[in-house]
Amino acid sequence: MFRLDGKTAAVTGAGSGIGRAIATTFAGAGARVFVVERDVRGGDETVAAIRARGGTASQIECDVTSADSVAAAFARIDREAHRLDLLVNNAGIAHIGTVENTSEADLDRIYAVNVKGLALCSRAAVPRMKKAGGGAILNLASIASLIGLVDRFAYSMSKGAVLAMTRSIAVDFIKDKIRCNCVCPARVHTPFVDGYLHANYPGREKEMYQQLSEYQPVGRMGTPEEVAALALYLCSDEASFITGQAYPIDGGVLVF
Repeated sequence: MFRLDGKTAAVTGAGSGIGRAIATTFAGAGARVFVVERDVRGGDETVAAIRARGGTASQIECDVTSADSVAAAFARIDREAHRLDLLVNNAGIAHIGTVENTSEADLDRIYAVNVKGLALCSRAAVPRMKKAGGGAILNLASIASLIGLVDRFAYSMSKGAVLAMTRSIAVDFIKDKIRCNCVCPARVHTPFVDGYLHANYPGREKEMYQQLSEYQPVGRMGTPEEVAALALYLCSDEASFITGQAYPIDGGVLVF
């Protein structure tokens, strides 16, 4: 179960964190993985990790905010793999602030990556999946798309758009056998979290890490591998009856 043998997957932002975990998990399940990443060094590290475990992966440098860069990236997938079955729109950035102190530049930056980037990659993927006879798109949303989070105005705006786009793609292409779902994590322990704590709470990293962990009723943050396991299921044939859905993976946040 949950094998991806013979399938080609593109994972954006796979140079670290959740994206890297998804890329390595998909490769371990038999997929040929394209690491679509602006950070060449991070992308190369992910590819090296996959190949060290016997998987198949290639790195494609890509800025998801640029239509030309996205077009070039997916054209390379055409040349090398001749098909695309799976797309994980993982690339994203965060922002802290309210509507009062979020600048126009902040809004534009968040929109460009989290919303426009997802739209451009999905637009590139859909015709290729039609040609392949179907496929699956998985978007990384957040619990911020489902509930209000303090000081996350622009970020929540973008992740709400991810949820809306997920459902739109699902209904538009269901007859083409293209499924589209999203996952909605709470806090996940990634290098971004460590960097955020170091930059904003020097000397108090351990204390603040514990506070962030306790936000989840289970008492800890999630792991990238846990998100990757859910992603694998939703992109596998075992989930062929699921489309247009948002899956929280939140340690109990939405329950309590």
